[in-house]
Amino acid sequence: MSTLEQLAKEAASCTRCDLYQRATATVFGEGRPDSPLALVGEQPGDQEDKQGHPFVGPAGHLLDRALHDSGIDRADAYLTNAVKHFKWDARGKRRIHQRPNGTEIMACRGWLEAELAVVGPRVTVAMGAVAGEAIFGRGFRVRDHRGRLEEITVGGWQGAVLSTVHPSSILRAQDNDAREEAFAGFVADLVRAREALAA
Repeated sequence: MSTLEQLAKEAASCTRCDLYQRATATVFGEGRPDSPLALVGEQPGDQEDKQGHPFVGPAGHLLDRALHDSGIDRADAYLTNAVKHFKWDARGKRRIHQRPNGTEIMACRGWLEAELAVVGPRVTVAMGAVAGEAIFGRGFRVRDHRGRLEEITVGGWQGAVLSTVHPSSILRAQDNDAREEAFAGFVADLVRAREALAA
């Protein structure tokens, strides 16, 4: 079986879809290599693409707050994204996130399957629709799965998946009240994942 280091090295030259052509880096997963908890996001953002690490931008900072409030130590988790390259569109000097399509998600799924097989988490948190689609397949909707622990087999990994929103969706909430409500719901989902590990 490959190690995470070997997988990351292989993924660095991935050309399974066209996203690599405009990305600065392949942003592979990081964290505890034998963690019982995996957190799967959608794709790298602008800062992740520039720095080459997952969850280091605004959504990552919000995730850090949520992990703290839910009693989860980020250092004890494994963090990755369903898609390893940043898909973006230029808007002036800014690079604006674009949602990966189904073909791009499925082209990258092999990397996620390999990561989960190596890490072997007991619980995986799928954050956002792209992460859910990579795990459950096309037609996934967060609202249909949110907060539920579902046993599933993904490639060579078998375990429980809890689906929730992506932290970036909280940042896009209309006002402070909506953001606070969305954040509280996100923390509650993470607490459920932590409690499932403790059970």
